[in-house]
Amino acid sequence: MKKTFLLSIIFVILGAILGIFLKSNYQDKVISAFSEGKIYYFLQEGVYSSQEIMMENTKDLDVKLINEENNKYYVYLGITRDEENAKKIKELYKNKGYQLYIKEINLSNEEFFNNVTQFDLLIKNTEKETEILTIEEVVLANYEEIIKNNRS
Repeated sequence: MKKTFLLSIIFVILGAILGIFLKSNYQDKVISAFSEGKIYYFLQEGVYSSQEIMMENTKDLDVKLINEENNKYYVYLGITRDEENAKKIKELYKNKGYQLYIKEINLSNEEFFNNVTQFDLLIKNTEKETEILTIEEVVLANYEEIIKNNRS
């Protein structure tokens, strides 16, 4: 009886040590696998279930990115890597009467990352609405060219 009890305690201790070891190694691999991508702030105007409704509700928006996923149309008006820039763009559209949502999306494309980083510097250094909108127009076009067209 004492021998069985002693073996049980030894196996429980060995199991706990092995569990701790596996958990720490597994967690490091998970973190490194997901940290390869970089966080972008997408400024989302809305999600629409039909293209007709989306077109009607966004007809006054000259610059927009439309992603179709799972039969829904996601409309974005800006992309940035800088959270302060995202708030700046959101406020700009709020003053125009639009309610935007900041959505974090993880992407891993070095070329797009470098481009957006440069555009973020320009946005950070201006308060002019027309300049910000022009920069975001280029960013959205850049996303279309580099990311979206490479997925198809």
